[in-house]
Amino acid sequence: MNLPVYYRTYKRLFDLIVMMLAHLILAPIWIILWISIPIIIWIGDRGPIFFKQYRCGYNGKPFILYKFRTMVKDASNIGPFWTTKNDPRITGFGRILRKTALDELPGTISIWSGKMSLVGPRALNVEEQKLLEDEIPEFSKRLIVKPGLTGLAQLYNITNDSTQKLNYDVKYIQAMSIWLDIKILFLSITNTILVKWDNREGNNISKPN
Repeated sequence: MNLPVYYRTYKRLFDLIVMMLAHLILAPIWIILWISIPIIIWIGDRGPIFFKQYRCGYNGKPFILYKFRTMVKDASNIGPFWTTKNDPRITGFGRILRKTALDELPGTISIWSGKMSLVGPRALNVEEQKLLEDEIPEFSKRLIVKPGLTGLAQLYNITNDSTQKLNYDVKYIQAMSIWLDIKILFLSITNTILVKWDNREGNNISKPN
């Protein structure tokens, strides 16, 4: 699968311009979110503010992704690395963060550093990516571009079906353009405002032995 010839030219520049404009224009909102969310999380159970995990990035290279913690402390020790349907480990405030996708806010750090893009395939944790590559032929194709904070699969793959995830990611890679990125960002912001994120039904991958 070949990338559009202008991919490397427009993608990084587009990300930086959008990020800079968003932070300049919406500076008061960013400040409120970065202060209030950590306080509410800490008051909830006095646990860690951030959740960090190794995710698969461009060409499968792992990187550390930070998110606001939405699950109980040490959730990975009492369940799988991925979220399941009606996962009991998610906290009350965590559900609000997931519905608005505000738990992804610290992911902007990875965009600034160049490890992620605003739009692209979802960055899966290393174990989940490996399991899906074993189960689905050519699943690694989705890693020929940088993962994104949002994307076609994040918007439309409500069932979180892994094969559909790959199909949406490949469709995005083949059709990548500034205009498509703008459309996806607009729809993602709309989902946040309308609190319509995290309607996925959980992963359909096999449990490891």
